[in-house]
Amino acid sequence: MQLNGFEERSVLVTGAAGGIGLKAAALLHAAGAKVVATDTEATLDAMPSEDMPDAVAWLACDLRDAVAVATMVEEAETIAGPLSLGVHAAGVVSTTPLLDTSVEAWQHVQDINLNGSFHVMQCLGKRLITQPNAALVVISSNAATIPRLNMGAYCASKAALTMLTRCLGLELAQHGVRCNVIAPGSTLTPMQTGMWHDEQGPARVIAGDLASYRTGIPLGKLATPEDIAQAALFLLSDQAGHITMADLYIDGGATLRG
Repeated sequence: MQLNGFEERSVLVTGAAGGIGLKAAALLHAAGAKVVATDTEATLDAMPSEDMPDAVAWLACDLRDAVAVATMVEEAETIAGPLSLGVHAAGVVSTTPLLDTSVEAWQHVQDINLNGSFHVMQCLGKRLITQPNAALVVISSNAATIPRLNMGAYCASKAALTMLTRCLGLELAQHGVRCNVIAPGSTLTPMQTGMWHDEQGPARVIAGDLASYRTGIPLGKLATPEDIAQAALFLLSDQAGHITMADLYIDGGATLRG
């Protein structure tokens, strides 16, 4: 099936300097969309120029700053025209037990994963309601519904993000705007590999760990960023024109749910 609905459409991708966001930006550009990609200034400065897809416009933005987000979105529309599609993939992880998590560390995760998401989704949503067939895909996590040891701040932020997206979808449905969630499991991104301590990291994730109450991955493999980005393209496409407020789990069966 050939996905369509991207030609000359303007799309904003957040968290675009690596992993899922980077792959989504590249695939959207290849599909004919006019892509504006954003990440933090420090992340963009460290990004190899050869990793930046051709013809993608890059903007630095700290999503924790509501004013900066509004300025970034305005600049994105100046570059690419009225935004009608969005992929929100920005986020950070925390692997500290809740009893050891400082107030500052807790706030850092919530400021990016939840408050930053609110800034982006509110500002972008106001643009989307003015465009026909507009759609937004938000990258959450299967950890939004599965308790994880030493990941309480992250799980809480992703649970809130999932509900934030679905509530926004309910509000924007009257304008014909679709808002959907993708909940990836373990995916070969810098966020995932940064939690591994040796070369056995992938095998441990796939096998699961009874001691930490974590199931393995029934499909026997990790997701790739392209696996998640391809699903995002489907949810943005004309072929998904009657799908909104969905929460699509892409985790190889790790959470034993659909």
